[in-house]
Amino acid sequence: MPDVISDTSLIQYLFQVGLLDLLFTLYEEITVPEAVAHELADGLDHGVDLPSAEAMSRFNVRAAPIVRIRELSPSLGKGEREVLALACDSPGCLVLLDDALARLHARQMGLRLTGTLGILLKAKQSGLLIEIRPILDKLETKGFRLDKRTRAAVMKLAQEL
Repeated sequence: MPDVISDTSLIQYLFQVGLLDLLFTLYEEITVPEAVAHELADGLDHGVDLPSAEAMSRFNVRAAPIVRIRELSPSLGKGEREVLALACDSPGCLVLLDDALARLHARQMGLRLTGTLGILLKAKQSGLLIEIRPILDKLETKGFRLDKRTRAAVMKLAQEL
């Protein structure tokens, strides 16, 4: 059973700010569904700043159960649907999602979840990061959407206000 099942965006953003290794420091096994592995490979082929095939070899790539995928909303992306499908068959795992709709579905399904910001907070609480503020600034330059209220809440939790 995987400890963690991750969607694409979290891997992309942590990689782009040079913090992908946080995942492997915080969690023993990180699984990605095949759709996520394909999204990352396709993005890399199109020149997006993403982990190389060598870096991706650290992830456990698994096929999601087709029956579970069919049960999920078609309004979700393929990677998100496969993450949720795998999570349904992996009781107790932690799901890593940033997309608001996917997070809503995960909550409705009773799954444990966090996202990029949660990983950064956990890393700070674990002493792996000294400060989150410059990372948030860098994430925003990479296209990470972060509204002012969420940013303020994260800064408060990080005790950086």
